[in-house]
Amino acid sequence: MQTVRAVPAVSVLNLRDLGGIALRHGRRVRPGRVLRSGQLNGLGPADAAAVAASGIRTVVDLRTADERASAPDRLPPGARLFVADVLGDNPGVAPARLRALLADTVEAERLLGDGRAEEIFAETYRQMVLSPRAAAAYRAFVDTVADSAAGPVLFHCTAGKDRTGWAAALLLLLLGASRDTVRIEYLAVNPVVRVAYRPYVQNFLDAGGDPEIASAIIEVRPRYLDTALDAMDERWGGLDGYVRDGLRLPDEALRRLRAELVAPV
Repeated sequence: MQTVRAVPAVSVLNLRDLGGIALRHGRRVRPGRVLRSGQLNGLGPADAAAVAASGIRTVVDLRTADERASAPDRLPPGARLFVADVLGDNPGVAPARLRALLADTVEAERLLGDGRAEEIFAETYRQMVLSPRAAAAYRAFVDTVADSAAGPVLFHCTAGKDRTGWAAALLLLLLGASRDTVRIEYLAVNPVVRVAYRPYVQNFLDAGGDPEIASAIIEVRPRYLDTALDAMDERWGGLDGYVRDGLRLPDEALRRLRAELVAPV
């Protein structure tokens, strides 16, 4: 598998082009068509040119209303914003509150101590598959990426690891990537987020915070992705059932998506 191509940008966390990722039958994701990242509120002038060079036409924001209000995106020149709020019916869940949780060791211990951090994050992934609100958001996301007039598309949440991670996993599965390939791409975010959140984690630890809590909420873990995949398999019998009955994506949307993003042999 070719590694995901990072786009140099100091002010945007984990900006990566999914192009080049291996699909079945020797095919690959077409480069320059779909990118993932963290939030764009800090997009600085020095990085604007690099992002603009990607030709982004649409930014898909997977964050909650509160997140968008507190840290609104700075859009690349010429790009339009499309909101696909994954957690809107449950905005208090942990992925939307990373920095707040790291800033309060007492509250973090109360909510996330004794192994609860990993359990809460795993349950969030389950709900990202089972929740009707999340399904509507991910359906809208896929529809947008499948629209040739919308691309290139950049999609993101806050840290670019959980909601964005499942969006990337879903997209790659729809395009024909193996689950092993999806898992490698999903876990590739960890070195970047560890560096980005190191100051917050260090302050948390210096104040007596539990290292396991910090690790569970900052990193992505194989269990999180497996929980989402298991929920998909258990409720709908796999990807095909999830697409048909969970996301309710029409076959035409899938044909357009693959025509747009799959590079032939």
